[in-house]
Amino acid sequence: MVRIDVCPSILLTDSIGTPLLSNKGTSGGLVQYLEKENRKELKDSLEVWFSSKQKTAEAYEVRRALDNNFSKLGKNDTKFYLINISPSQKEIRHLLENFGELEAKAELKRYAERVMDEYAKNFKRPGVESNEDLLWFGKLENFRYFSHTDKEVKNGERKRGEKKDGEQMHIQIIVSRKDITDRIKLSPLNNSRGKNESHSQKLGQFNRVAFKQCGEELFDKVFDFKRAFKETASYAIIQKNGNLEQKEKLDVLEKGVEINPHAKPIAFQLAKQISMEKSLSFMNGFFKSNPNEGLLESLLRVEPEVEQKEFYKGKKKKKYRSHKS
Repeated sequence: MVRIDVCPSILLTDSIGTPLLSNKGTSGGLVQYLEKENRKELKDSLEVWFSSKQKTAEAYEVRRALDNNFSKLGKNDTKFYLINISPSQKEIRHLLENFGELEAKAELKRYAERVMDEYAKNFKRPGVESNEDLLWFGKLENFRYFSHTDKEVKNGERKRGEKKDGEQMHIQIIVSRKDITDRIKLSPLNNSRGKNESHSQKLGQFNRVAFKQCGEELFDKVFDFKRAFKETASYAIIQKNGNLEQKEKLDVLEKGVEINPHAKPIAFQLAKQISMEKSLSFMNGFFKSNPNEGLLESLLRVEPEVEQKEFYKGKKKKKYRSHKS
């Protein structure tokens, strides 16, 4: 699955966990660190910084813009965040097969802009509605390197700093804590979801799970990628953090999709909701036809191109569409 991660305050540590880079001061150290490929690997064909407003930007321009955009933030306040957009090797191969190497890079950069649109919308803040309302810069990287935290290094199979095998193309994005006007504070680490209303109004109410899932759905739609059920972010989230009830429902969804592929769109939707809700009461009466019918039985009856209203309560006007649409 395409991984979209918002990194915490400590961005880089050494082999014993000592912080090397933090996001509570200047962005210069991180910008310099993300120039590593240009220094080591790409001396004749440099990867440049980009944003929606600047198709090419120099490292000093990135640092200057970010460091001039944190007025009224204290010494110990976060000044910027790092977002990592990492397609899987399968997803990268899909891009390369459909676009070729150069165009695949351009397409991934355009996709990153749309991911940042979703980042902005996720805050649900007036005046922060698209990537153009943010101050951000992206950098495409072609390689990944083994670190001291990788099990291969711990087991002595690989050395720290060695290149990882396979396709490793990904994008790193530095986004300012403040919006493009330097007036609105935004924190993707604030997930109070209304528990602290005044705090949410100040910093935005950000749902990181929904952000990851939205980026995945966007990838599938933009690039016509046929994702398997086990490759979804929802599946991974439930397997890692789900309670027993969530995992039991996930097993039923997986079996239903395996027997009846036409049920995949419904299974995707259900898995997404299950991953975000600890209580599964929303599933009561999910399938309209027979409230006493089991989840698996309902999935097995799904037919291609049927209207969603036959199965899904509450969204009667929407038709079931394939993942391609």
